[in-house]
Amino acid sequence: MKIELTKENVKRIGRSLLFSDTLFLSLSGSGIEFEYTGKGFLLTLVGGSAALLPDNSGNYARVAIYQDGVRILDTQLTAAETAIRLGESETEKASIFRILKLSECAMSLMGIKALEVGENDMVKPTPQKTHCVEFIGDSITCGYGVDDEDPLHPFQTATEDVTRAYAYKTASALQVDYSMFSTSGYGIISGYTADPAIKMTNQRIPDFYESMGFSYDRIEGIPAPMELAWNFEELQPDAIVINLGTNDDSYCQEDQSRQQEYTAAYVEFLKVVRKHNPGAIIFCVLGLMGDRLYPSVCEAAKAYTEQTGDVGIHTVHLPEQDASVGYVSDYHPLESAHEKAAKVLVPEIKRIMNW
Repeated sequence: MKIELTKENVKRIGRSLLFSDTLFLSLSGSGIEFEYTGKGFLLTLVGGSAALLPDNSGNYARVAIYQDGVRILDTQLTAAETAIRLGESETEKASIFRILKLSECAMSLMGIKALEVGENDMVKPTPQKTHCVEFIGDSITCGYGVDDEDPLHPFQTATEDVTRAYAYKTASALQVDYSMFSTSGYGIISGYTADPAIKMTNQRIPDFYESMGFSYDRIEGIPAPMELAWNFEELQPDAIVINLGTNDDSYCQEDQSRQQEYTAAYVEFLKVVRKHNPGAIIFCVLGLMGDRLYPSVCEAAKAYTEQTGDVGIHTVHLPEQDASVGYVSDYHPLESAHEKAAKVLVPEIKRIMNW
């Protein structure tokens, strides 16, 4: 018997779209959670074109499977379809299963096919939490390189784990549901650039926020994520955390006119976020990989409020990672730095939201 991955059967985590019998996932931390009762079922994961490349070991989609809160499998998708038997037991047993996409959208996509269960088995969604938080960000939110404590190593989906990053840790500490929209290297006016003379205008979160994200990967029969408009009525967060500016800083640096451009574009992005999330309180944060643009973030929040009268905007300065402690790949934050950021952000959200 097949169980379709509708909201009536499973809890969807983050943005997802159902195509025939396949639930399409693109973004970090997206997935499903459900309670299963039976003697075992078959889970089939779908890989994109990245999964078919024989020399792509560092950039296959990375997936984690949890049973009753324990990670029982951490794998990468290296085939068009990967079938996994789960929950096997001699007697009927009830367990909570969570399947999460650990790697980001740019290099890796995945899907989950309808669950194949026994005729008398039961599958039902786990309850929704009281609150939900959306995180909008870049590589920091994605958990870039957190499994590789060598700053000289480059990006790999194999060493990316969103559950070890500040956003996921913040959601866990708050005991809330979450959704994430994040892509490594992306900014508000420019993506990361090694040459400040070159503005990376093709790597801007505002250009893709209203979609399922950006990816070089593809899944046969499913449009590219940037071609898929997201229906914001599907998920309305109570709070939104925007952590964008680290990559813009590589372009802006000390240039005042560029910083002003960043501020103005940030204001316009806040208007877009507010349009789609009318009831959310918005937190604008920065600092984990440098805070040179944090004053510009504060200016943007102030200017937005002055222009719109919207007072539901707050700023939070995150603690910068400590060079003396170390880095992970490409000088990104260690898990301990993510934990420190979450410990600053969590009480601020609780205070403002009265949670």
